[in-house]
Amino acid sequence: MNVLVIVLYLIAMVVIGLWAARRARTATDYRVAGRRLGMGLYTSTMAAVVLGGASTVGGVGLGYQYGISGMWLVVAIAVGLGVLSLFFAARIQSLKVFTVSQMLQLRYGAKGGATASSFVMLAYTIMIAVTSTAAYAAIFSVLFPISRPWAILLGGAVVIAYSVLGGMWSITLTDLMQFVFMTVGIFAILLPFSLAAGGGWSGIREWLDSSFFDLGAMGLQGIITQFVIYGFGMLIGQDIWQRVFTARSPGVARWGGVISAGYVALYGVAGALIGTAAAAVLPTLEMPDEAFATMAQQHVPVGLGGVVLAAGVAAMMSTASGATIAAATVARVDVVPTLRGLFGASDADVARSRSEDASVLKDRVYVVVVGLLITVMSMLVSSTVVALTIAYDLLVGGLLVAILGGLLWPRATAAGAMWSMGVGVVATVAGMMVFGVLANAPIYMGLIASAVVFVAVSLMSRPTPSDVSQEWNRRIQESKA
Repeated sequence: MNVLVIVLYLIAMVVIGLWAARRARTATDYRVAGRRLGMGLYTSTMAAVVLGGASTVGGVGLGYQYGISGMWLVVAIAVGLGVLSLFFAARIQSLKVFTVSQMLQLRYGAKGGATASSFVMLAYTIMIAVTSTAAYAAIFSVLFPISRPWAILLGGAVVIAYSVLGGMWSITLTDLMQFVFMTVGIFAILLPFSLAAGGGWSGIREWLDSSFFDLGAMGLQGIITQFVIYGFGMLIGQDIWQRVFTARSPGVARWGGVISAGYVALYGVAGALIGTAAAAVLPTLEMPDEAFATMAQQHVPVGLGGVVLAAGVAAMMSTASGATIAAATVARVDVVPTLRGLFGASDADVARSRSEDASVLKDRVYVVVVGLLITVMSMLVSSTVVALTIAYDLLVGGLLVAILGGLLWPRATAAGAMWSMGVGVVATVAGMMVFGVLANAPIYMGLIASAVVFVAVSLMSRPTPSDVSQEWNRRIQESKA
């Protein structure tokens, strides 16, 4: 019965993609859902894209390991999303661009920094998709009599199919269904059944020692690092910004995001509670991340357990599809046109691929190619944790200061942004080489070096040209109207 639920869920994803394909008539429709999502669709799709396998399976696993303190990873994501929505989403939405790199070029007027950022952003979005693809393969390989590579192919085929058909419209509508599955599966089914399996909250407290009920059990340094990596990552990731671009108005972008952030925080608390209950009733699991699927299969009635497993798959697929179209958009709008320009393509050809009148067919080709690349990489990458850490560290350590500085500081210049990105990336990589990839130090080294260089070079270089500043300010004023 659980397998049947998953099969029907996967079929529904493809059917929704077929239906949504009719709405993707222009590049704007395909890349950002026509920039016309209202509050309901925007809120659900934003929550779905930020809640992936790390938040669902990983969040329950952290609860299994640390108790209620395991909520901090997802709460950090919620705080980052809340800050983005309250202070930046309205002005980001008003810029009417497709990528973070386009925003940098609009703000600073120079191509160098935007070009460099596009390559970092492409690597980041691909690795986000790779980790999500590898994560849902773990559930498929348990439910179906297939090996891990075939499980990855199954999930990858479904994600590519519905993503390529309707682009962001397909992803938005499938995210709505995934949001429903996640809400029902986690809050209405797995959480109450997990607490009941442990004998209620009082029973769970009797089985476990007091550290499982200490909000600081993860350790202060570990908690702070969650906020630095994932909270800041929410502020500048292409996969998140591309959802902001879909909002109908600055108000939807701001308040829809705030509502999503509240939902995400509750989701994190629920996952930690489920993991805590699992620690009481399944104390001998070899891996904490096994807690989610094991609780669904052993302590939830058949059929309902399938809904819970579908919720886990939904969380992973929503993130994988969002990151896939984000990577395809960055490749199509930023990276490939830049490379073509280096090899002699005309400015008109380059501009055409970046415009709202670009070919939807070519966008679909990019989604297929990027999706296949992600599927193959998911089979080859042995440690998704290491890959994800590298991606987030380079993103935050290298790009955060230049992006947020451009949004907040009028005196920031193109030279300051370019040098801060270069120095931030170099400092982050150097930190990884000295302290290790999984250490906390590299991202702090990148951020500090990037910030110092950004301020110093901006103050020593000429201000942004007046025509660039005027166009930037004109678009920003629209968010305040």
